[in-house]
Amino acid sequence: MRIAIVCDDFSPHLSTKRDGRVGDWAAANNVEIAYTPTDSSWLNRIEAQFTALRYFALDGTDHAGRKEQGSIIRRYIIWRNRHADDRRLRAVVDRANVA
Repeated sequence: MRIAIVCDDFSPHLSTKRDGRVGDWAAANNVEIAYTPTDSSWLNRIEAQFTALRYFALDGTDHAGRKEQGSIIRRYIIWRNRHADDRRLRAVVDRANVA
């Protein structure tokens, strides 16, 4: 089975283009690394999920610390997994998911 890894233009991801060890590892393990063009996060399908996470769990919040924020994120993921067909969630994901 071939595995595809999509890397956006976040600078640490771009270093994989310059480091031959990454390419060697990918070739040896039947992995293809694909890079999205600059300013095209909409091509990365996971971005729509992050948009929904920000909308439902993070926007307008001021968490006391990382532990509290992590708890809110975990609660959102549990809710999302149980309500994948929820029309509010679907509307946010569909708006962000243009690819």
